[in-house]
Amino acid sequence: MLTKKQWEHCLAVMDEMFPDAHCELVHENPFELTIATLLSAQCTDVLVNKVTRTLFQKYKTPEDYLAVPLEELQNDIRSIGLYRNKAKNIQLLCEKLLNEFNGEIPQSREQLVTLPGVGRKTANVVLSVTFNIPALAVDTHVERVSKRLGLCRIKDSVLEVEETIMKKTPMDNWSKTHHQLIFFGRYHCKAQNPQCHICPLLDDCREGQKRLKKGLVKQ
Repeated sequence: MLTKKQWEHCLAVMDEMFPDAHCELVHENPFELTIATLLSAQCTDVLVNKVTRTLFQKYKTPEDYLAVPLEELQNDIRSIGLYRNKAKNIQLLCEKLLNEFNGEIPQSREQLVTLPGVGRKTANVVLSVTFNIPALAVDTHVERVSKRLGLCRIKDSVLEVEETIMKKTPMDNWSKTHHQLIFFGRYHCKAQNPQCHICPLLDDCREGQKRLKKGLVKQ
């Protein structure tokens, strides 16, 4: 497992590599980010942004999403995986917003996770990105990188990964660390063909050293 000093070094390197890491889901308000993050489950941000480019022009408010038949909303997001279930959740989410939260996205994790289609990861993204509330969302990139580096154990659950990163990272840096881990995983330490041979964190990464030793890395 990484020591605190090693983890601090990893964070410093990622800060140098991706100083401008940010949420890549295009949005203008908490409502749009919530919808975009819900759509991003098992889907790339690139595809979500392609869909929401027109979706957010057509639907501005919770009322707008409820004013059309479910089938129409499904067609609007058909290119996104699990579109039927996601369309259903969007309309249920909008109903709940209007009935319980005056049509506004709530600003607490406890309330956010009561919204249909919103899990802990989505709630953390919304809290961190739009409300500037310290939170650290764990997606596939964050989980993969933290486990490859040895900060977390392979068998750790998503919640355990989140708790470990938060424990070992200053609270003020949670949001930045979340985005930089995503960029590091998305553009460098990829699921397939990670760039171990040119990685500045190789000396701290047992997974990378194993891959190079076994000849599993394409150069």
